[in-house]
Amino acid sequence: MPNCKTVVPYNGTPEQELRLREIIAEHKGQPGATMPVLQAAQEIFGYLPEEVQIIVAEGLEIPLSEVYGVASFYAQFSMNPKGQHRISVCLGTACYVKGAADILSAVEQKLGIKTGSITKDGKFSLDACRCVGACGLAPVMMVGSDVYGRLTPDQVGPILDKYE
Repeated sequence: MPNCKTVVPYNGTPEQELRLREIIAEHKGQPGATMPVLQAAQEIFGYLPEEVQIIVAEGLEIPLSEVYGVASFYAQFSMNPKGQHRISVCLGTACYVKGAADILSAVEQKLGIKTGSITKDGKFSLDACRCVGACGLAPVMMVGSDVYGRLTPDQVGPILDKYE
C-alpha cells in the first residue's frame, strides 16, 4: 500500500509555487478543477506533498480533505517523490503465490526503505504494483523499464548493485 503521507521534507521553489498558483487561477471556479490542477501540480513538483495539497485547496477554495481524497484515490498521483531508479515489485496473484512478498522484503532490506518510500540519496524509490503483465515470469520486479523475472530473494542485491 502506498504511503499517503510525504516521507521527505518539502523542497518546492518559489518559481514552482508561482506556476502552480497561475494554474489554479486558470481553473478556479470551474467544475471538476481539482483533477487537472493536481495533474499540473504533480508535473511541476514531481509529487503531491501536503504543502502542495494545501496550496491547491486554498487556491480552489475547497476543503483540504477533498484534495487529499482525489490525490490518494488515483494511482497516478504520488505523495512522495520518485527516485532516479523506480523499483516496482509485482504483487499480482501469480507473482504473489510464487514469493513476491519475499522479493519485496529483500528490496526493502537492501535499500533500507519501506514500500512507497525513496532512499535518502534519491537514487531509488520502491513501490508495489498489482500486475506488470509478465505472469509467466513470476515473481517479477521492474527497475525502470528493465524486467527481472523468476526471482529469488538472493538475486535482489546483485540486481540492484548494477544501478549504483
